[in-house]
Amino acid sequence: QVQLVESGGGLVQAGGSLRLSCAASGRTISTNPMAWFRQAPGKEREFVAFINWSSSRTTYADSVKGRFDISRDNAKITVFMKMNSLKPEDTAVYYCAVGTYSTSRYDYNYWGQGTQVTVSS
Repeated sequence: QVQLVESGGGLVQAGGSLRLSCAASGRTISTNPMAWFRQAPGKEREFVAFINWSSSRTTYADSVKGRFDISRDNAKITVFMKMNSLKPEDTAVYYCAVGTYSTSRYDYNYWGQGTQVTVSS
C-alpha cells in the first residue's frame, strides 16, 4: 500500500505563489510517475501536471503551463509543485497521485487526501 500526504496549501492573493509538497511512503514507488490533479467545487477532478521518475519528462495542463513547476526528490519520495502567478480560477483542492504516464485520473491508483488552495482576487 502507498500513502501520500500533501501539504503547503493555503490562502494567497492573486499573483502570489505557493509550493505544494507530497510525501510518499509504503510500497516502493520511486520509479513511478507522480502527478498533481485539482478539483474545484462542483467540477470534475482535472489534471494539472505529471513528472516521470528521472524528472526528464514533465507535462502540464495548458491552464498552468508557464506558471507551475513540478519537481521531485526520489531519495525522499516527494513530489513538489511550485505555483506562481496564481489566479482565482486556480482555487481548488489539490491532490497528488501515483500512476502511469497519463493525464486521466482513472490511470492513477494512489491518491493523497488533498490540500486546499484558495486564491483571492
